[in-house]
Amino acid sequence: MTKTEMAPAAKAGLGVLGIVQVAFAFLAFWDLAHRDPDEVRGPKAAWIPALLVNWIGPASYFLFGIRR
Repeated sequence: MTKTEMAPAAKAGLGVLGIVQVAFAFLAFWDLAHRDPDEVRGPKAAWIPALLVNWIGPASYFLFGIRR
């Protein structure tokens, strides 16, 4: 293995992390689509591009975007 190659365990870990990130974003999009507008802080349309920001967008939506 050369200096620039990743170990197989590191590749697998990044693959799992990528799958979790995509699942987290999908769950946030799904929740936003099924939630009434009065249950979301701000316009629903504004959350769509925000959810595309890796990790931060979906986390922000679940922490701050849902009225409780």
